[in-house]
Amino acid sequence: MNPSFRRTTRRFSIGLAVGLAAICSAFAQTTVKDPWVRGTVAQQKATGLFAQITSTAGGKLVSASSPVAGVVEIHEMTMDGSTMKMRAIAALELPAGKPVELKPGGYHVMLMDLKQQVKPGDTVAVTLVIEGAGGKRETLEVKAPVRPLAGGAPAGGSDHSGHKH
Repeated sequence: MNPSFRRTTRRFSIGLAVGLAAICSAFAQTTVKDPWVRGTVAQQKATGLFAQITSTAGGKLVSASSPVAGVVEIHEMTMDGSTMKMRAIAALELPAGKPVELKPGGYHVMLMDLKQQVKPGDTVAVTLVIEGAGGKRETLEVKAPVRPLAGGAPAGGSDHSGHKH
């Protein structure tokens, strides 16, 4: 084989590898820190996923799914006078470089129509879909440990167990 051809091929291969690494790292621009799911009692049909999400380039959380739930939605809780209200939202904005907290009493991912009780010590798989600039989507697989039911109760003592859709 011609030595000049080998050098050219090697340079092309290295350039291709560097280019692919740059593309992959640019695409993987969202991180999920400290995810957890609140444990449930027998017969409870809903719980929440909480975490801290940071998107380096900005974007929005547009959907989620989990094998333990029949329905998964993005929710927000807000105060309306002295009443806390929860509602599904189409997407959650993720400002560039700023962590967005999913927490009891605020934004969270609602896991409904649970197929089984989730207990402390379990791990719940949740898939999050983030939409970035230009409509490009990033899928994140999250493994969230289950915390005790009493851990991290929302402000005002609210919980999700009575939420209906």
